[in-house]
Amino acid sequence: MTDTSEFSVTSFNIQVGIGSHRARHMFLHGWKYVMPHGQSLRNLERIALILEETDIAGLNEVDAGSFRSQYVNQAGFLADRAHFPYWAQQRTRDFGDFAQHSNGILSRWPIEETIAHSLPSFMKGRGMLENRLNVGGRALTVIITHLGLSRHARLGQIRDLAQRLRGRPNLILMGDLNCTARSPEIRLLLNESGLQAPPWSPPTFPSWSPRFSFDHILCSPDLEFTAIATVTEPLSDHLALKAKLRWSPVAAADAKPQ
Repeated sequence: MTDTSEFSVTSFNIQVGIGSHRARHMFLHGWKYVMPHGQSLRNLERIALILEETDIAGLNEVDAGSFRSQYVNQAGFLADRAHFPYWAQQRTRDFGDFAQHSNGILSRWPIEETIAHSLPSFMKGRGMLENRLNVGGRALTVIITHLGLSRHARLGQIRDLAQRLRGRPNLILMGDLNCTARSPEIRLLLNESGLQAPPWSPPTFPSWSPRFSFDHILCSPDLEFTAIATVTEPLSDHLALKAKLRWSPVAAADAKPQ
């Protein structure tokens, strides 16, 4: 049986496979948000190689199968290519054939339940994907979310998140939170939810010259970080953020058969 005392998680905003890795691409590649392009599947193949090295992956800006993604469900595609037996997703904005915005999770362990929650937003489309995993017989809740662009929106979304997550054990929250580790939003989230941050938060955006720690992995106190770093290959406008976690000694002792 695979050792589950320590495991790895990755948070990655994949930018629907566009693959921006230069500042000029933000302007020159804008059409790729709405139109299919030949490079996207090759970009996804390269992203899958990164995700092969992790146990749980949380994905933002994943298309669930529309014209712009050549009708490829990108979460399913990555699960297949990176050999994840379990995956789930939440469509946050469904524009039919035009676009299928979603959050996603890929897991080496069974996903026993998935619940899609909406978060408050001026324009409907922000959500929280709650997943309950069975990690070697131990329950683990993994939350994937992607917060709004404005501080006002994020504060409302974080208050909602904190209320849902406050004091819950065996929990990981990850995603593109669109704010830095020292922002008022993150301070509010940590204070109100009881979650803990890693010892430091590597910058993830923009991928070609990272300056902002927009992507985060947070966990409940019964888990602890043993490592955190970015994957420096720029395959999106964000870098992938990868952490290693282990059950804290108290949690590990509580989990042993009496």
